[in-house]
Amino acid sequence: MSSDDAEARTDSSEVNDFSIGEVDFKREFGRISITTVRSSLSRAKHGLKKEKLSHLHFYFHDIVSGRSPTAIRVAEAPTTQNSSTAFGAVVMIDDPLTAGPDLGSKLVGKAQGIYASASQTELGFLMVLNFAFMEGKYNGSYLSVLGRNTVFSAVREMPIVGGSGLFRSARGYARAKTHKVDFNTGECCCGV
Repeated sequence: MSSDDAEARTDSSEVNDFSIGEVDFKREFGRISITTVRSSLSRAKHGLKKEKLSHLHFYFHDIVSGRSPTAIRVAEAPTTQNSSTAFGAVVMIDDPLTAGPDLGSKLVGKAQGIYASASQTELGFLMVLNFAFMEGKYNGSYLSVLGRNTVFSAVREMPIVGGSGLFRSARGYARAKTHKVDFNTGECCCGV
């Protein structure tokens, strides 16, 4: 295909513009040609604000024992008890998010959702949860996480797939690092 077969135009007259591309496939005498059309949309014209970058740091406490557990197994497969990775276990959570690594430090929100053991060969969870904030300027806002958490990896990245309030249409990633774990009780604290 020659450079004359496709034409791309970009209007960059405004600093806050972004481009959207469309691809049109046409079939001509047994060959496929691809035509790319670009158009430019003004952020101001469509009421879109400039994106902001936020770096948040907090601690996630998974409490599975005691009088008030915050992580409770709600389902399991018939073979979960015989699996070294608890494959098939599904856990519902309402875990505290704190400003510091100690459970008694300032509560800034909750991690609410589920995680499920999704690997037969390593301790790897499918995480589906919201970080719901209840303190400061983020009060009432949340971030939605959907991703894989390989527990014994030093640092894990999980995708941020959305949010609400100040985090409406958020995207990015959450980096989790285990701060401490009690193998006797199963309780864990991770820095995010």
